[in-house]
Amino acid sequence: MSANRPAAVVVLAAGEGTRMKSATPKVLHPICGRSLVGHVVAASRELNPEHLVVVVGHAREQVQAHLSEVDPAIRSAVQHEQRGTGHAVRVGLEELVEKGAALDGTVVVVCGDTPLLTGETLRRLSDTHSADGNAVTVLSAEVPDSTGYGRIVRDDASGSVTAIVEHKDATDAQRTIREINSGVFAFDAKLLVEALGKVRTDNSQGEEYLTDVLGIVRKAGHRVGAAVAGDHREILGINNRVQLAQARRLLNDRLLERAMLAGVTVVDPASTWVDVTVEFEPDAIVHPGTQLVGATHIGAGAEVGPQSRLTDTVVGADAVASFTVAEGARIGEGASVGPYAYLRPGTDLGAKAKAGTYVEMKNASIGEGTKVPHLSYVGDATIGEYTNIGAASVFVNYDGEAKHHTTVGSHCKTGSDNMFVAPVTIGDGAYTAAGSVITKDVPPGSLAVARGQQRNIEGWVARKRPGSAAAQAASAARQESEGER
Repeated sequence: MSANRPAAVVVLAAGEGTRMKSATPKVLHPICGRSLVGHVVAASRELNPEHLVVVVGHAREQVQAHLSEVDPAIRSAVQHEQRGTGHAVRVGLEELVEKGAALDGTVVVVCGDTPLLTGETLRRLSDTHSADGNAVTVLSAEVPDSTGYGRIVRDDASGSVTAIVEHKDATDAQRTIREINSGVFAFDAKLLVEALGKVRTDNSQGEEYLTDVLGIVRKAGHRVGAAVAGDHREILGINNRVQLAQARRLLNDRLLERAMLAGVTVVDPASTWVDVTVEFEPDAIVHPGTQLVGATHIGAGAEVGPQSRLTDTVVGADAVASFTVAEGARIGEGASVGPYAYLRPGTDLGAKAKAGTYVEMKNASIGEGTKVPHLSYVGDATIGEYTNIGAASVFVNYDGEAKHHTTVGSHCKTGSDNMFVAPVTIGDGAYTAAGSVITKDVPPGSLAVARGQQRNIEGWVARKRPGSAAAQAASAARQESEGER
């Protein structure tokens, strides 16, 4: 066990977040593939704490249900009344103690609405706390404009923190300080528990302030220090939709920068959006206007975009997907998708296969080298290798009550404007004629023709549409033909 492994991390997520003006609890708003609190939990897990507890309050059933999906091992504590940050931490620690946790060591307290906070910064906070022998260590940040923030006041000689002064209470000299309080702390667990019992509520809000702990432990002769975040933007909290969008932009830029430094070409980062769960291999290319969502994986040398949205989709090496929407799909190595294709869940496009212009696929397995070039729907189907599906073909999989499966073999050539009425099987090497409605199995190597015989009614236009442009054109063509004879 690491000497700096925290005894516990307490995540404060009980607030209502009224300024979001939303039916969704603030900490559950999504940003780059995770909820706000989900990002904080992920960063906290990087510390490998002995215990991780999230203090919930507003809409606690929703938040608890979400947490159980994100991290089943997480504990939650309910703050039934919003009585301040100090009270929230006390509730979280009491939950741990009730479950038998022995709080001995460091307790890190973080806010549930700071999605830009990284595990690396939390590790620096924890390490500084241990190395300096502090009772409390504040995560601070140096900002360009500290207006409105609590200032970190330090002792010039020792560098210890003597006070956190709110803007309204600061002197002119203190207002020039650019180091501010983030609301994230590391505490000595035993001193924290003792100090929380001494926090008073004789303030304008009638609440227990966590920051009061600093004065209590300092008065008792213990040291209070600070660790400065490398990037002040990490401590940004989310209180409204504007700040949510700003944080999303910052996090997205961070993710894209990481991908580009790892060998990915992002042609236009300003119009490219990715989730934190997206994975890239070197030499992948992402064109403008592309969104990569969920557990999407882009293989080496693959090209995605422009104007594409891929969700939970695996793109093989050297594949191309342009103007494509895909969800829960697999695009094989060297395959081609689009433009204007829609791959729905369960689509498995084989190596060097093609799903072309205005093609929709769902729950379909497409073999290597097979092409569905354009204007077709392939649903609930298995197609073998090196088969060509003619334009404007439809796999008729639904009879109004149930879905049925179609199987097309390898090296088949199906005509344009075919309807394959499932369940039906087309054997290897078979052909189907254009305009056919295939309702019966086609044996291997056969040609299936399922259409009415063509009948030409001579002179119909002259009789039924006399004097029309069509009749005149037909008459002129007939006269020209007779003249040539």
